[in-house]
Amino acid sequence: MKSWLSIALFALSLVSVTAWAEEAQEVYWEDLIPEGFNQLSPPPVSHDGEMTQLQPDAPVVEAFNGKRVKIPGFVVPLEGTAELTTEFLLVPFFGACIHVPPPPSNQIVYVKFSEGVPIDNLYDAIWVTGVLSTDGWSGDIATVGYRLEGESVAPF
Repeated sequence: MKSWLSIALFALSLVSVTAWAEEAQEVYWEDLIPEGFNQLSPPPVSHDGEMTQLQPDAPVVEAFNGKRVKIPGFVVPLEGTAELTTEFLLVPFFGACIHVPPPPSNQIVYVKFSEGVPIDNLYDAIWVTGVLSTDGWSGDIATVGYRLEGESVAPF
């Protein structure tokens, strides 16, 4: 009986350590820019009426590939219903990709929730938690440097 209890306690400690190890790492936008990369800030404004992304091939930080992270930002909806959003771009400031040209590709995260999540107000910043990938994504709005398989959304 004592050996069974020891095995159970050992297994429980492994589960606790694993759960602790999977705690989402807080990541901020400046963390997604490789050291030494010259990010255009603020981006020059084009007066030709086009919303051209100036750095569509900005490099990413490979160390974040496969990491469970938590990133704050604003939502640019791509797919979903009036109640649930299944795909969106997470951007560092309100209006990016809509009112001003898209930021560099390493400053945009394509987020997908298979079941969808409610996004109450596009004006509010949120935290998005999930597994980050450095596999890019490209759409009509912008070229994106990161993807995130969404797990949860919370107010920022």
